[in-house]
Amino acid sequence: MTETLAFTLDSHGVSLDAHLSRPAGIARVPGLVLCHGFPSGPRGAATAGITYPELGLRLTRETGWAVLTFNFRGTGVSGGNFSIDGWRADVAAAVDMLAARDDVSGVWMAGASTGGALAVVHSADDERIRGVAILGSPATLRHWVGDAAAFLVHARNIGIIRDPAFPPDPVAWAAAIASLDPLAAATRLAPRSLLIVHGSDDEVVPIVDARAYAAAAAGHAELRIVQAGGPRLRHDPRAVATLIGWLARQST
Repeated sequence: MTETLAFTLDSHGVSLDAHLSRPAGIARVPGLVLCHGFPSGPRGAATAGITYPELGLRLTRETGWAVLTFNFRGTGVSGGNFSIDGWRADVAAAVDMLAARDDVSGVWMAGASTGGALAVVHSADDERIRGVAILGSPATLRHWVGDAAAFLVHARNIGIIRDPAFPPDPVAWAAAIASLDPLAAATRLAPRSLLIVHGSDDEVVPIVDARAYAAAAAGHAELRIVQAGGPRLRHDPRAVATLIGWLARQST
């Protein structure tokens, strides 16, 4: 049996839609913070992260872990507007919430696409995180803001920025995106484990990014290439099985 809870997570005054699944009972179990990526598809921000509570529930049933999923600010029914600093604050709020629970024995992180990059960046400087798994994650976001004005228009069009007055400083907003450095963060993860799962046919994030992560975390990384896999590995049973196997090894 599993227990599920839908609730609102406070991230520095921004309300985030969140879900927690865990085995029924009072035993302490390992905990996983699971992060979604940047919105894509015709409905953009409105449907971002919509399948993650279901994935979290599956991971709980398969592994016995507690799994916390949430919608980043600007997505789903969460409040706020997208900024990379805001998303980093959301990750920190989720980790703080899970780590504070008496029924959680330790915290790991996993994320797809941008969520994975942010998981690596956060975990590098948070010693509470005991391991990280990333699925199809980019090694840099600089290409997003090669034309910063166009990317800001795109962010508005997909609904991840809702306030016409946001951001107050577009130049600083774009600079923060460009400065995110997941590879430098990956060098600081050791001796903690980094699982890197990537589709060989991912047309969104090149496979060279996965190899760059593996090189940055040399000796502490597991690189798993999913043959003919695309960018949405959370829907690929081979990728999910790889993640489940990695989680099982972490808690032994």
